[in-house]
Amino acid sequence: MHGAGCRRPVSKRLRRTSFISGIGDFLGLQRSTAAVLCMVILVGMGERMAERFLPIYLMALGGGALSVGLLNGLDNLLSALYSFPGGYLSDRLGYKRALLLFNIIAMFGFTVVIVIPKWQAVLVGAAFFLSWTAVSLPATMSLISRVLPSHKRTMGVGMHSLVRRVPMALGPILGGLCIGLWGERDGVRAAFAFAFLLAVAAAVLQQKMIEDRAPGSGTAAPEKNPLRLFKYMSPPLKRLLVSDILIRFCEQIPYAFVVVWSMKRIAEPVSALEFGILTGVEMVTALLIYVPVAYLADRGTKKPFVITTFVFFSLFPLALIFCRSFETLVLAFILRGLKEFGEPARKAMIMDLAPEHLKAGMFGLYYLMRDTVVSVAAFGGAFLWMISPVTNFLAAFAFGVAGTAAFAVWGRDHG
Repeated sequence: MHGAGCRRPVSKRLRRTSFISGIGDFLGLQRSTAAVLCMVILVGMGERMAERFLPIYLMALGGGALSVGLLNGLDNLLSALYSFPGGYLSDRLGYKRALLLFNIIAMFGFTVVIVIPKWQAVLVGAAFFLSWTAVSLPATMSLISRVLPSHKRTMGVGMHSLVRRVPMALGPILGGLCIGLWGERDGVRAAFAFAFLLAVAAAVLQQKMIEDRAPGSGTAAPEKNPLRLFKYMSPPLKRLLVSDILIRFCEQIPYAFVVVWSMKRIAEPVSALEFGILTGVEMVTALLIYVPVAYLADRGTKKPFVITTFVFFSLFPLALIFCRSFETLVLAFILRGLKEFGEPARKAMIMDLAPEHLKAGMFGLYYLMRDTVVSVAAFGGAFLWMISPVTNFLAAFAFGVAGTAAFAVWGRDHG
């Protein structure tokens, strides 16, 4: 009797351990991927605490509207330009050392802003921390591709996308508390101090938990020339890139004007709070679909999921034309959240189609080419808006249809 009583708690612990292990396997959580997700939360939390309030901080330091415009332009430019070097360094150094380097670069940028309360220094520091996501994404995707089996890669990418939303939601709230406690100048600097500490914690965590892999594990050395690297891009990946560019034109042409349409132009304009709620609706919709869709995509072909997400991208600007109130906008923003339906599958497809020894570099090149070309859409969208909002939305819809049709006809899952 006594022995049976001793075995029961052990059996319960074993079942509990097995249950937790089963959940981890289902979600593609291994030691290295769990460390990366924690890193995304820690560094992302610090980044969002501080970065969202940079325009207010610049104005408080006397920078004026010009400095805010420079900051926005810098963010968009660096997001495109940092992708390729981020991928090259990951292939060259290995993702573990590359991620450590990227964290140190971000911490240096935080330090500049903390130590030098001048708007010019803020712009210099921003060059080091603003595009942490862009520079680290190729290394993160390379890690997921290497440590997870092919039937779990989409789930791994989906979990990364899901976890990124946590600091997006909580970071600005914590940053706002800092400003409420210490004012616009000292509060933002305090937020950057917290960001620095969180980045240190992330660096320590990732170095202890991420499994080390030898860099350049393929037969050829990493390619630092993007023009030469382009030769290694397979035809299916090129076709995905072209379709993706067309879809991002669909997204970016109306992107900056969605808030203007919602708060100024429709028959029953929404308030700032209501627009914030709409953004929350979009985020919650995306969070709810990541895991189930990633699970289904890993069990079969990824192409249908990518086509579906392209369809949702295309329909959003068309739906806006018919929105005249908060209630109808809720439906449109649910549609906008559904555009994340196949995003993990698309990123996993990029890694599947990239050469084995150049996965991070190819991922970075893909984003460099895509975002550089798509940056034109923001300017074109302004001119289309000046003609009329409906012209802007219909042009975006047309690009979406073109991108969706191109991938439906010529897109491939594998080379």
